[in-house]
Amino acid sequence: MTAKLDYRWRLRQVMAAREMFATTDLIPALAKRGIRLSSSQVYRLVVERPERLSLKVLMALLDILECRMEDLIEPVEAPTARRSKAAGGGGTAIGDLRPKRARIR
Repeated sequence: MTAKLDYRWRLRQVMAAREMFATTDLIPALAKRGIRLSSSQVYRLVVERPERLSLKVLMALLDILECRMEDLIEPVEAPTARRSKAAGGGGTAIGDLRPKRARIR
C-alpha cells in the first residue's frame, strides 16, 4: 500500500525569514506582478493552507520571496485514521450504536 501524501504550507515562515511580518507587505509586490488580491485574500493566503492556488500567484510568490517551491510547500505523509475501540472492549464502531427508547413507568 502506498503512503498518502499531504503538504505543509510554509508561506508565513518564509516571509518571516525575509523579515516580512505583515501580510499587507505582499499586496503591492503582487500588484507589481499583475496580481490584484484584497487584503483579506492575502491574509487567508498567508495564514491558512490553500486548497487551490493559481500557478500565477505561486510563481509571483516565488519571485517576491526569492525562494523555491520546496521552501513554500513541504510534502508530508498524511495522518492515517485510527479506529478506536469502544469502552468495554466490545469493538463496536460509533456508527453501529443506536439510541435506546426511553421507558415510561
